[in-house]
Amino acid sequence: MGKFPNWLGELKNLEELYLYNNQLQGSIPSSIGNFCNLQYLDLRYNNLNGSFPDIISGTETCNSKSPLPNLRELGLASNQLMGKFPNWLGELKNLEKLDLYNNQLQGSIPNLIGNLSDLYSLDFSSNQLSGTLTEQHFWKLSNLESLYIDSNSFRLDVSSNWTPPFQLRTLSMGSCHIGPAFPAWLQSQKKFQYLDLSNASISSSIPNWFWNISSNLQYLILSHNQLQGQLPNSNIGEFLPKLLFLSLLGNQITGTIPDSIGHLSSLEVIDFSSNNLIGAIPSTINNCSSLIVLDLGNNNLFGMIPKSLGSLQLLKSLHLNYNKLSGELPSSLRNLTGLDVLDLSYNNLSGQIPAWIGTAFSNLVILNLRSNMFFGRLPSLLSNLSSLHVLDLAQNNLMGEIPVSLVELKAMAQDYNMSISSLYDNGSSSLYEERLIVITKGLNLEYKRTLSLVVSIDLSDNNLSGEFPKGITKLFGLVFLNLSMNHIIGRIPESISKLRQLSSLDLSSNKLFGSIPSSMSLLSFLGYLNLSNNNFSEKIPFIGQMSTFTESAFAGNPNLCGTPLLIKCQDEGTDKNQSDVEDKIDGGFVDQWFYLSIGLGFAVGILVPYFVLAMRRSWCDAYFDLVDKIVKWLLFRRRVTYARNHAQRK
Repeated sequence: MGKFPNWLGELKNLEELYLYNNQLQGSIPSSIGNFCNLQYLDLRYNNLNGSFPDIISGTETCNSKSPLPNLRELGLASNQLMGKFPNWLGELKNLEKLDLYNNQLQGSIPNLIGNLSDLYSLDFSSNQLSGTLTEQHFWKLSNLESLYIDSNSFRLDVSSNWTPPFQLRTLSMGSCHIGPAFPAWLQSQKKFQYLDLSNASISSSIPNWFWNISSNLQYLILSHNQLQGQLPNSNIGEFLPKLLFLSLLGNQITGTIPDSIGHLSSLEVIDFSSNNLIGAIPSTINNCSSLIVLDLGNNNLFGMIPKSLGSLQLLKSLHLNYNKLSGELPSSLRNLTGLDVLDLSYNNLSGQIPAWIGTAFSNLVILNLRSNMFFGRLPSLLSNLSSLHVLDLAQNNLMGEIPVSLVELKAMAQDYNMSISSLYDNGSSSLYEERLIVITKGLNLEYKRTLSLVVSIDLSDNNLSGEFPKGITKLFGLVFLNLSMNHIIGRIPESISKLRQLSSLDLSSNKLFGSIPSSMSLLSFLGYLNLSNNNFSEKIPFIGQMSTFTESAFAGNPNLCGTPLLIKCQDEGTDKNQSDVEDKIDGGFVDQWFYLSIGLGFAVGILVPYFVLAMRRSWCDAYFDLVDKIVKWLLFRRRVTYARNHAQRK
């Protein structure tokens, strides 16, 4: 902890210095050039800030034309370094590994970096670097095996017939501008194990030669481009026998999913979501026995869910949402006992929701069957889903009462919830980002990294009936609750105030009645409320958090009154009228006494002295004698004043 210690500069013979994760602060001193014999310098995961020194000392001390002449590895990842990339880094002639990941470096990379002929690993990822990378930046990097330049704003400008001097095992160029053509120079690379070209502005088709690029390839990420064309019908399993992770998310791939997908037997993650794929899900996919994540959402797939999916016993996440799948849920799915996420929303699936969902999927965190054609009653065994955070069965044809057993959804009864944005912490599946669209507050909100914040029940737009489920108020962790557009009756219980985490509550278009509980004013996180189109009555408790909502939240309740509605409550009108009458009476009473007091005062002031003087002759003579003396004195004073003024003028 603290700044980079100056006394280290005295250790002239130091060869290895590891200060990894020590909360070091301040800038990198130029004196590091005095470490003439230093070979390994690891300062990763500290709080170093400021810019690189423009020049570092030591060239004279070390009898060398270049700084740090023996340095082989330099690790500065995950600090707060900023400014431009210094030229002297390109002069570290013996450097083999340079790690600048996750800083705030800006500007372009100097061509000198291409002179580091011993470099085998280069990581500039997750900075704010920009500019154009040309062949000159790589011309002597014949030993380069790992290149990480993703999460910057680079533009790659090389000729179409360029053959790189290196053979890469790892290439991560996500968010770099590589397209629009698919990079032909990749054809020369035969040792790839990891390849990430996501969000690289590529808008062409994937060439056939690409699928035979490397038999060692394990991770292939081509997501968020505009890739076109179809998946190959050839046996890609023969060409890519070690492939673990395959993502084509967010492209424009057309055609069907080939049966040969089943030959990729080592695959752990398949993400073909958000493309234009058609046809049925191939039954051969069950041969991918190591599969942990299968995401085929947002396509145009049709037909029935293949029974063979039930053979994927390691599967944790299954997304088939936003397709045109039909039929009932195959009972073979109950074999997927390790399933954490099941998203089959926005299809044409039908039948009853099978009760075995509640018994087979003890680890299920997200169950989304929204917008299908399921009918019948809600199975009470859903309450066995003790890990469930999200239950979305909206827009179906479900009927009957909401099971009272829902109170047993234990994960929803906790104020603190586990992180479910990274359900898969180990292996290739950790690269997959779980995501979910939640419809709340009238908006479609996509949750990814903040998915752990979502605790939701949505049973809206069905034919559910019966009384409001009071037990639901024991699910203290609920953030979103939507029971709208059903036939639910009864009152909202006062215990609704126990849902302190509630952010959105929609009970509109039901048959609820009675008064709105005043305890709802205690729901301090409530940002959206819709109680419209029910039979609520009496005065709205327009206090606390309830005072933040507009008229639309309460519209369509004829017997409801008070602010913010224009309809005034009857007792409010009576009180106002009574107050007006009292004001009038009080005002008239005051006016009468005001004028009466004036008249009495005038009469007393005139008549009392008259009667007193009339009754006593002596008092009358004395009174008028006093008046005469006062008048004579005033006249005398006036004459004296006049005489003085007249004398002064003369």
